[in-house]
Amino acid sequence: MKIAEIVSTGFTALLMVGSFAVSDKAVAQAPPPSLLAPSAQPAPAAPVDPFPPVNMKYFTADVPTGDTVNGFLHSLWGYDDNRIWRVEGIQKTAAPGVSKVIVYVSDKTPNAKVQSTAFYVMPDGKHAIADTMIDFGINPYAEKRKLLQDRANGPAQGAAGKELLLVEFSDLQCPHCKEAATTMDQLARDFPKARIVHQAFPLVAIHPAAFQAAAVGVCVAKQSNDAYFKYEAAVYATQEALTPEGTAKTLDAAVTKAGLDPAAIDLCAATAETKATVTASAKLAEEAGVDQTPTLSVNGRLLPVSPAAMPYEILKKIIVFQAGLDGVKVDPPPPSLNSLK
Repeated sequence: MKIAEIVSTGFTALLMVGSFAVSDKAVAQAPPPSLLAPSAQPAPAAPVDPFPPVNMKYFTADVPTGDTVNGFLHSLWGYDDNRIWRVEGIQKTAAPGVSKVIVYVSDKTPNAKVQSTAFYVMPDGKHAIADTMIDFGINPYAEKRKLLQDRANGPAQGAAGKELLLVEFSDLQCPHCKEAATTMDQLARDFPKARIVHQAFPLVAIHPAAFQAAAVGVCVAKQSNDAYFKYEAAVYATQEALTPEGTAKTLDAAVTKAGLDPAAIDLCAATAETKATVTASAKLAEEAGVDQTPTLSVNGRLLPVSPAAMPYEILKKIIVFQAGLDGVKVDPPPPSLNSLK
């Protein structure tokens, strides 16, 4: 997606999919002239700065500072070295303590368009509002990362440590979650140093069988993680049968495919303890700011994980970049076969 297309969809979309890797200084400063080659051919011209000069009259607020804004944007977009930006204003507003930040955005391609976008930083210095409330700061995901390290306790695969923690919030009756299952499997292969947690977030208002499917999953996972992932795959394979008449039979069949006794699992799923576990998992999703499924948290950074919403190669780049920001060394996985076509 090109920068103009991303910006036109709103700043929240820009936060989810866009990227930054260079600061305004990188745009403003041209490299020193190169010596002529022996053939007397001139060196390529320095890139043209596409942005208007900064005018300090548009910087009327003391907080956030320019360094904080640039650090925030780098945290969001630093994985893409084609994106460039400049902070053009940090202004006071009529609301006490609320500052308006104006950013110009472009990319390094010749004659690329310059777009402007804006967001509002709240008085706590930890949140900003664009189309919706977002985390803000040089390390905007640190608190959410700690929250999920402490409380994301769903079925897990991969590493035992939580230095690189990928948490998928999913709903077993959600068609997009079914589509994302192949992405999650590929992530497990590409990032063996990551701990990948599958956290239930049943959206019961639109998926009436989702809570029961999650409850059964809790009881299956008590037996083993391997059994849970077999159960999850079996539910996704027969997802269309999660109807009012077919849910019980479909879930029992999935439990059987996981190698467990459906009658025993059904008794477990009906207990108040199991139901409370599912409710707590949904509450954790809400506390983490998740509002749709499937959503993937990468060390607290929330991303869409559906293939239609996030190309896999971009997702990999973000994971490697975020791990680096958090001091976790991760070797970039090789390109997937799809990207080589």
